[in-house]
Amino acid sequence: MNMNNKNWVSVWGNAVSIAEHHPEAYAKYITLRYPVYIPFAGDTLRFTFDNYCGSEAVTVTRATVSAATSPVYEKMPLTCPCKKETICDITFSKNESVTMEAHQTAVSDPVSFPVKKGMTLTVSLYFADFTLMQSAVLVTGPLSKGFFSLGDQTHADALPMDTTKTTNWFYFLSNIELMTAEENHTVICYGDSITAGAWPDYLTLLARQNPDNHTAFIRRATSGSRVLRQYECITYDSYGLKGTNRFPHEIPTTGADTVIIQQGINDIIHPVGIETNPFRPMSDLPTAKELIDGYRYYIEEAKKSHLKVYMGTLLPIFGWRTYATFRDDLRNEVNAWIRSAKEIDGCIDFDLALRGSENPSAFREGFDSGDHLHPSSKSYQAMAECAYEVLQR
Repeated sequence: MNMNNKNWVSVWGNAVSIAEHHPEAYAKYITLRYPVYIPFAGDTLRFTFDNYCGSEAVTVTRATVSAATSPVYEKMPLTCPCKKETICDITFSKNESVTMEAHQTAVSDPVSFPVKKGMTLTVSLYFADFTLMQSAVLVTGPLSKGFFSLGDQTHADALPMDTTKTTNWFYFLSNIELMTAEENHTVICYGDSITAGAWPDYLTLLARQNPDNHTAFIRRATSGSRVLRQYECITYDSYGLKGTNRFPHEIPTTGADTVIIQQGINDIIHPVGIETNPFRPMSDLPTAKELIDGYRYYIEEAKKSHLKVYMGTLLPIFGWRTYATFRDDLRNEVNAWIRSAKEIDGCIDFDLALRGSENPSAFREGFDSGDHLHPSSKSYQAMAECAYEVLQR
């Protein structure tokens, strides 16, 4: 590895969406700790905190980074221990705290922190005052683990077990960059709840098996999100922003040269009619052309950032509670376009990899999570294998 020529490369990331509204939406005297896998060696880190979906200012009182004592892809103890001698403060214009106004982002000072390939770091954030925990995203997978603990634990080598819980909500922390060798680069996985699921993590673990890996896979995904619409009610506001609000904010990513887009199924399955649900009118149902035009907007924006664009086909929905033949026909029409689109650099045919042989509108046996929309763990691994194979061509 040539470390003489180095660049900033994003090695971890999430979208920022809207947390569910609860009466207890404010937190105080709380520490969030996130273990994160780092695929490359490097010597300097930089962190992005994002209040894009917040409606009021948020202050991060203190933040630290440290080396974890165990890998994130193994069973992580509830105490999420780190090596105390490695704990390092994250600063902002040399200040230990930073305030982000609503919709604003804060980028840390560069932090000198030698990182070995395959390390797990822990990032800890402390909020001393009442904080609206609104800019957040829910993600799952073998690398997507979080913890919260009462009090300021930013300099603790282990979280106290009796005042700590696990969480899959990732608040405010949206990107980690590493100063690393110039051959290293980033692939963005963009989408909805299916991409907020485990396949990007399994993709990272597949790449980890390659001793010559130079690719970081990061996730920009929000559950329930649609390409063309967003909800303006608190019942569904956690379903996130529409594509024209998300894509320009999430896609600019240091070190990225490729994006995988897998989104659109919620545009098809959500509308049911106001007589059934006042927030889900049938007028929200797009035509295939409208949805494809939404994809073309993504492609044009990605090309402006000089990104290669791969698109994943939409997964089977047979048995889902709003399943209907007209929805499946729309899904198949959109998939046919994705498979033949000249505007993109490649199709990742997730549908073909996961669908049943006898009923191609349904998942194959063992690939359905049980709700007939989201993949099983085995299925997510198959998605990662499918994507990895296409990207290696």
